[in-house]
Amino acid sequence: MESKKIRQTFLNFFHSKQHLVGKSAPIVVKNDPTLMFTNAGMNQFKDYFLGNKEPKHLRIANSQKCLRVSGKHNDLEEVGVDTYHHTMFEMLGNWSFGNYFKAEAIEWAWELLTEVYQIPKDKLYVTVFEGDEKDGVAADDEATETWKKFIDADRIILASKKDNFWEMGDTGPCGPCSEIHVDMRSDEDRAAIDGKVLVNQDHPQVVEIWNLVFIQYNRKSNGELELLPAKHVDTGMGFERLAMALQNKQSNYDTDVFMPLISKVSEITGVKYGESEKTDIAIRVISDHLRAIAFTIHDGQLPSNTGAGYVIRRILRRAVRYAYSYLNYKQPIINQLLATLVSQFEDFYPDLVENQAFVKKVIEQEEVSFLRTLEMGLKRFKQIESKMSENEQTVIDGEAAFELYDTFGFPIDLTRLIASEKGLEIDEDGFEKAMQAQKERARAATKVDTGDWAILSNNSESIFVGYDTLTADSQVVKYREVKQKKKSFYQIVLDQTPFYAESGGQVGDVGYLQFGDEKISIIDTKKENNLIVHYAKKLPKDVTLPCQAVVNATKRGNTTNNHTATHLLHAALQQVLGNHVHQKGSLVNADYLRFDFSHFEKVTEEDLRSVEKIVNEKIRANIALEELRNVPIEKAKAMGAMALFGEKYGDFVRVIVFDKNYSVELCGGTHVAATGEIGFCKLTLETSVAAGVRRIEAVTGTTAYELISNEFVHLNNLNRMFKKPKNLSQTIVNLVDENTALKREIERMQMEKAGTIKNALKTQTEAINDIQFIGKQIEVSTADMVKKIAYDLRNEVPNLFLVLGAKIDGKAHLTLMFDDELVKSKNLHAGKLIRTLAKNIQGGGGGQAFYASAGGRNAQGIDKAIHEAKQLAESL
Repeated sequence: MESKKIRQTFLNFFHSKQHLVGKSAPIVVKNDPTLMFTNAGMNQFKDYFLGNKEPKHLRIANSQKCLRVSGKHNDLEEVGVDTYHHTMFEMLGNWSFGNYFKAEAIEWAWELLTEVYQIPKDKLYVTVFEGDEKDGVAADDEATETWKKFIDADRIILASKKDNFWEMGDTGPCGPCSEIHVDMRSDEDRAAIDGKVLVNQDHPQVVEIWNLVFIQYNRKSNGELELLPAKHVDTGMGFERLAMALQNKQSNYDTDVFMPLISKVSEITGVKYGESEKTDIAIRVISDHLRAIAFTIHDGQLPSNTGAGYVIRRILRRAVRYAYSYLNYKQPIINQLLATLVSQFEDFYPDLVENQAFVKKVIEQEEVSFLRTLEMGLKRFKQIESKMSENEQTVIDGEAAFELYDTFGFPIDLTRLIASEKGLEIDEDGFEKAMQAQKERARAATKVDTGDWAILSNNSESIFVGYDTLTADSQVVKYREVKQKKKSFYQIVLDQTPFYAESGGQVGDVGYLQFGDEKISIIDTKKENNLIVHYAKKLPKDVTLPCQAVVNATKRGNTTNNHTATHLLHAALQQVLGNHVHQKGSLVNADYLRFDFSHFEKVTEEDLRSVEKIVNEKIRANIALEELRNVPIEKAKAMGAMALFGEKYGDFVRVIVFDKNYSVELCGGTHVAATGEIGFCKLTLETSVAAGVRRIEAVTGTTAYELISNEFVHLNNLNRMFKKPKNLSQTIVNLVDENTALKREIERMQMEKAGTIKNALKTQTEAINDIQFIGKQIEVSTADMVKKIAYDLRNEVPNLFLVLGAKIDGKAHLTLMFDDELVKSKNLHAGKLIRTLAKNIQGGGGGQAFYASAGGRNAQGIDKAIHEAKQLAESL
């Protein structure tokens, strides 16, 4: 069965069981500090399990894009090596939110696998939770008895908490699970060894394909379990593994999910698949990693040096390294595979086609950048190798290996490969120690100790009323203490709030909560899952009292000005640069706005002026806000509303319109009632932030006025300084040119003086044994003059031992220069000796074996340093 049909069959089956067929959420997770990427199908439904939101549909099924390369679900090192691990994969799932439970979930899973997909029953095994004494949870007899209706009892395997008790995290909803495993070995192998003993033993042909999770408990922060008020079902079946089973393949990579990509890699590199284990692994890694890279960039996460962006950059670089090292392909390759991937998914993910050109450009530029870094890393390796050769070492220091990993992106296996070719080894323990130290530093920096919620009310949602008011009468629903970096703060949830929670690029509101006579400052507001969480440094004395929630109106107003300005800016950029411009990120606060957008070259000054002109024309036009709430998503799209790639939108959305022929966007942020409130917008910066992404920063309102006012003051001062010339710009250009010419003349005169001093020093050479010694304090104005004199003397005086002192800008300066023959024959090293001599001038320095310099505070010590150098020359 073709993989596309496999996916659609799953969705059709559960549609027939009264499930709503939903869409995949973006891979990149927003508004959830506990997750970086969607790593399971249930992520987008966490609110329902946590009780923060009431589900509109009690039964849902979908195919979810997932990524597992960080945290406890980290399969990266296994990807490509074995046959069934992946970075990005699809999870086919069906969910029940307080509706059906174990009986239906098990029955339908069996029906789909054996009757619809027609997997032979004698190839299937199931595992059931055996119970856990420590948690006080009994064996899942209910699941066992249900399974006995469909499968022989000897194919039901009791398994431990490790394998058959699913948990969202350290705390939260959890419960026992039942896994379905398929045995894809040959009939002969199955007859020889019972597949039952191979379940959960990492056998490549006896693998789990479906996990049925029965969520019935909540794990508290103290480790205890409590029953949930409603029981839920959360299942996940690996699409790629299912395709392997249904297409009778021995590897996920042999299915039609991966073979088109594998064939394309072979075509590009000229390396045949199936001839060598090393090259096969490389081809599998590249084919797998492309999927993760492409879908994540498409969903809004650009490669970067931090957070989720760093993870994607790491995956991309890992793929490039495999092509470079094992396929001997030293050009960008990942971007060349994108068209093949798009053709595979265009039916199910059509928006990937729309975003294809952007994704390709980002990948290509990242590849080009890393190939340069890779070359730099190889040069650094040569430096390490050279130093080891000097010291007759054969083991690369662990810190050096870690530097190659951390700075140049070399995995330890690449360093190990290069080292083996050179006859060298690696201090593996030292590398692991350095790696562990980095992980511990990162863990310590991000560790958050979160307490359990103290629940005061059963309200499941926090209602936002801040579009219409900046104050509200509220009641605390729940609160908890959070500790991070030895500091404590509190998170407070209200039944209704005017505070805007950080999202969509707009920062969270600040303000206060008034509990009777007590005022509690709110220092930030964020969204966690579906909760609006207010951050405070302390709790009120009585949290049960009603309170008045008050937003800081000035900060909200300035932030709102900037948010509306981003909409006007977005539309203006499309008008001036073209419809390829799409928002790729933003930051909107009370001080300024930052807007990132897709564009592949620097925006010209002329175009920036045009954009700024259009934005301010729309401000002066005082266009009234048209705010449409709860608009069906399809109707909003029909209106031409711009949606952001990577954002998850519900069935109903909010549409912000400033002139239906100019700016129509889906947006949850706050906006001005009419554009005239913004006052004025001034662009302050245009720059590149990533491959194919440009950034504009701007200020509005009072901040823009103050900026222009200050610039006007500076301009007036310049005009007065130059006595109001007819053309101030040309006058300044002329002054800069004149200054440059004078500097060159000074440099020429200094070099002439350096030549004169050099000639004088040559006549003062002292012969000490076979050494030509020169040691003098000279009068120069720059360190460059000293350096020129030293190098010129080295070229003209054989067996030179030179030490020069000078007082430059009130500080002492020492220079050492040795002839190469002296370095070898006398075992001299200027860089080491200069540190000893520098003590006389109360300073320090360093350099190479033949040349070094030092600086210090005490110019009185120069003569003593020269005298010590001469004594050394006499002792050689």
